[in-house]
Amino acid sequence: MPNINVVIPMYNEEAVFAQLVDRLDKLLSNSSFSIEVILVDDGSTDQTPVLMRQLSLKDSRYKSIILSRNFGHQNALSAGLNEVEAEQAVFIIDADLQDPPELLDEFMSYREKGYDVVYAVRENRKENLFKRAAYRAFYRIMDKMSYIKIPIDSGDFSLISRRVVDTLNDMPEESRFLRGMRSWIGFRQIGLPYNRAERQAGESKYSLTKLFKLAFDGIFNFSEIPIKIITTSGLLVILSALAYLTYVVIKKVIFGNVPEGFTGLLFVTILFGGIQLVSLGLIGEYVLRIFFQVKNRPLYIIKERIRSEPIEHVDETLS
Repeated sequence: MPNINVVIPMYNEEAVFAQLVDRLDKLLSNSSFSIEVILVDDGSTDQTPVLMRQLSLKDSRYKSIILSRNFGHQNALSAGLNEVEAEQAVFIIDADLQDPPELLDEFMSYREKGYDVVYAVRENRKENLFKRAAYRAFYRIMDKMSYIKIPIDSGDFSLISRRVVDTLNDMPEESRFLRGMRSWIGFRQIGLPYNRAERQAGESKYSLTKLFKLAFDGIFNFSEIPIKIITTSGLLVILSALAYLTYVVIKKVIFGNVPEGFTGLLFVTILFGGIQLVSLGLIGEYVLRIFFQVKNRPLYIIKERIRSEPIEHVDETLS
């Protein structure tokens, strides 16, 4: 049984696969810890599953999990966490090598000091200006809105203790935001600053749509602010209506007439209609999450497990 598992979600990583394995091999050979790497293929359409199979069949230090289709990065990562056997800790990195695996020993030095979560804090990013600005804005908005403290500029790149892994595996969220769940758990946590490198090969798999979905999952899963916005907007609308009613009554009593103006009436109608639609949209986000949660479908389906032992072919659901 290994001391440490390294969990790596994979999606169309054919271009970077050789570099990833080369750096992992050096880490495994030089480390004083017993390490097993768990690669999770999230429905790749290139040669990634084939490369994973070949690697796992010839090297017992690598275990490959093939999902039946693309379930998304957070669910693929959850699949890997459900497969860990490590006694001490799990090291989570992305396949693109923007998260340097060579930092494992530095992460473990904090684990040996009693920290259950050691999360990486990105000091510099190599993405384009738009992405850097979007990430920066998201983390700061999330910091203001969340009812728990989610460290700014921290991602999934982290080292977590076995008891944190077990706790995460017991949490049934369907719309998973693992860095928020990790913060919610508590225990002793510390940030480790690092410079985030450029992607070594291939293209980023996080499209703008996926980034927005991840942001929405974070905000709606760990913030009460959207619902409070609706309440506040409703109170403001009521106060505005009462103020306008008072104005009309005073004008009628003192001057004997009421204010006229189709434009003002149209503006108020459109304003209140917009507020209602936004309110319904915010409520819908919560209802949609409840809808998916109560169906109790599995987070992912494992098609195949591959390691140097005999191959186990399964069609299995895990939640």
